[in-house]
Amino acid sequence: MPHWMTGLLTCLLILLNTLIGIGPMLLLGLIKLLPWPPLQRACSAGVMWIAETWAEGNKTIFALLTPTHWDIRCDTPLSSRHSYLVISNHQSWVDIPALVKAFNRKTPYFKFFLKRELIWVPFLGLAFWALDYPFMKRYSKAHLDRHPEDRGKDLEITRRACEKFQSLPVTVVNYLEGTRFTPAKQQQQQSPYRHLLKPKAGGIAFVVAALGAQMRTVLDVTIVYPEAKPPGFWRLVSGQVARVIVDIRECQLPGELLQGNYSDDPAYRAAFQQWVSDLWQAKDERISALRAESTRADG
Repeated sequence: MPHWMTGLLTCLLILLNTLIGIGPMLLLGLIKLLPWPPLQRACSAGVMWIAETWAEGNKTIFALLTPTHWDIRCDTPLSSRHSYLVISNHQSWVDIPALVKAFNRKTPYFKFFLKRELIWVPFLGLAFWALDYPFMKRYSKAHLDRHPEDRGKDLEITRRACEKFQSLPVTVVNYLEGTRFTPAKQQQQQSPYRHLLKPKAGGIAFVVAALGAQMRTVLDVTIVYPEAKPPGFWRLVSGQVARVIVDIRECQLPGELLQGNYSDDPAYRAAFQQWVSDLWQAKDERISALRAESTRADG
């Protein structure tokens, strides 16, 4: 089948799968507004089940129509009854299907931090809201220079968004780079890493502050595309991505980082940033090793 036909058929089936699930999901989301905790918990469980079923449907569509080999490596057993903090590099929209492939129905359904503007996307914004995805308002450096009173507000929003996860297992996904990697951004940042942008520690520090020991288990995810350039979503749905490597390694957040004030305690902030920097340096070296391994295998 030609690539364009594969892409169209894949997109149509994903759209159909989405339309089947989004109505019941939004209905449960609206019912969840009623102020009765047992009903709210039941609705949340129903919304999660619909989301996981939708994700499984998409995995089946990709398996039937595209040749992509998902090379998933994990050094630890995963559990849907355990909370995880997932830290990943970010290169492409394909990163999200890669995480779905790796974690769906193996861990609690994951929560991404989303830009607040996405809540206005028709249907999807409401679905994100029903799923309790945390919406973030990020301020540019220029805005903060003009409005210094807004400094720290984005991290306070992170703390408040995480409070609702204190009573249930959750997988919180954070892209520490804050944006997708490109060589231009790497050069602009003068990043010290070969394959990564500079990480931002503040977001996950506030997740840890809000959820405490519940977030002690960290899954360090490294996504590698053997292709010279990370593929876009169209290349994935049209069957033009041969292989995606997802390397998952468990690490425990050091006990001294489980409690602290990232905003006001310089020593704690420095220790947290050093932990993230060490993690990122190891990830950069791992990407080099995985790329070299893939080159040898292809050769």
